[in-house]
Amino acid sequence: MAALNCKTRFLPGKTLLPATVMLVWLLLATGCNSKVYLLTGPTMGTSFHIKVVAGRRSDLLSLQKAIVQRLEQVEQSMSTFRQDSEISRFNRLPAGCIFHPSSDLRAVMAVARQVYHLSRGAWDGTVKPLVDLWGFSRTPPPTETPQAATIASALKNTGFDKIKFLEDGNLVKTSTGLHLDLASIAKGYGVDQVAAVIEGAGFNNYLVEIGGEVIAAGQKPDGNPWKVGINRPAFQAALDEVFYVVELSEKAMATSGNYRRFLPIGGKNYSHIIDPRTGYPCESGVISATVMADKCVTADALATALMVMQPDQGINLIETIAGTEAMVVIRKGDGGLKSYFSSGFPPSTGS
Repeated sequence: MAALNCKTRFLPGKTLLPATVMLVWLLLATGCNSKVYLLTGPTMGTSFHIKVVAGRRSDLLSLQKAIVQRLEQVEQSMSTFRQDSEISRFNRLPAGCIFHPSSDLRAVMAVARQVYHLSRGAWDGTVKPLVDLWGFSRTPPPTETPQAATIASALKNTGFDKIKFLEDGNLVKTSTGLHLDLASIAKGYGVDQVAAVIEGAGFNNYLVEIGGEVIAAGQKPDGNPWKVGINRPAFQAALDEVFYVVELSEKAMATSGNYRRFLPIGGKNYSHIIDPRTGYPCESGVISATVMADKCVTADALATALMVMQPDQGINLIETIAGTEAMVVIRKGDGGLKSYFSSGFPPSTGS
């Protein structure tokens, strides 16, 4: 069992394989009349790994094509690195223009608005101007931090409340400089959509993972539950080093962390996660946040929000959301780790 690393952003130059390309098939386990098959491939600047319980490999030939096509649709809607994507077209619009979102973008925006309000702005899908300003998408990276006045100016073009949601489902920007970046929620949505495709094809036992975001249903052929490992939150930790193991079924889980990706400037490491409320990299002390929820799209956004919030504030928020649990990890002054749990977060089951 490999540990799941923290989430990855959409990256330029990495797109989905065409639907006609065969994916990797590996036989993982056997049961009396069924096996676990692994489907893998690139998507959203990272990769997907899907375990499906099926009787024969040939049963999944059409499923593999449907999964790739569905992920291509999601990426075409929400990748900021595709100039012709739906979100890129929205970002180019001037203020006041009515935008007609697809059903995919409309669904994600509804969850985004909810999490924005629940977290009181700790998660904000309009943070792109600040991410660009700090240079996390720039090569080579900056050597100086942005000026306070420049950050204040960028903050004027951020804020999810600057998007109007019309009764007919359409969207309107109230600021031309406002730009969406849904990287911290889109992979979770992609996981949910893959799960829908799998269930629509008649398979009820599966585990779907995209860039650290997971959903599981049913069980393995031997009757044991799916187990998901959370990577130890340390820069020097191996990618498969397990910190905590969760049994997962009929539930989604997302993990966010800032212990691998950061920006070194002037002898200080700045988190790649921006606090949308201040315009500066977050300094909550949280190094890893894991959220379990019914939908991965919700878990994905909430995990990022908890990275920005103080540990007790984040746990208190989770306690108010039905069907949702969380684990938040901080690094103590002596270098050790301390974990905070919501009341219903499951205990670790070991390796």
